[in-house]
Amino acid sequence: MSKLRRPFLSDRYFFIAACLLKRRERLTEPGFALLARAFNRAPALHPFYLTAWVFLPDHWHSICAPLHPTTISLAMKSVARTAVFAVRGSSFEKSADHRSGGPRYPRWQPRFFDRALRTVKEYNEKVEYIHLNPVRAGLASRPEDWRWSSYSEYAGISAEERKKRCGLIVDRVRIPSDPRARI
Repeated sequence: MSKLRRPFLSDRYFFIAACLLKRRERLTEPGFALLARAFNRAPALHPFYLTAWVFLPDHWHSICAPLHPTTISLAMKSVARTAVFAVRGSSFEKSADHRSGGPRYPRWQPRFFDRALRTVKEYNEKVEYIHLNPVRAGLASRPEDWRWSSYSEYAGISAEERKKRCGLIVDRVRIPSDPRARI
């Protein structure tokens, strides 16, 4: 395994992708709900803004901005740790682990992909990519049809309706309107 190091950056926007181990296992509605709960609780441990997200059966994407002194690594560890405890404490669908005979929970790859976003244009492109991901994956015909996404936040759906959809609300941040502006 490589000794990949991440720069210790805070107060930047990052595009994140995390996958289930070998993408063989799949999350279902209960798993999405637990992941949403983990994203709601994780900032209490290591503060970060969540400005866009989508959950898919074998991976998820988000745009996060860790708040100083939190780094992106600490923020994502916080999400992972919170998600693991939520899954183990729930009646989440379990399958038998043939080696140990005990329950097996969906496992995440030990690393995640992150990219620091530098401009407003890049930020907007990643938000669009995130929201179109369920359509490209064949899970929905339109972005608004996929419940497990922040698309409804950007489409102007009421807060009450958004809360009913999945319970994960994005943080409102000010992004400059000039696409060339640095963020």
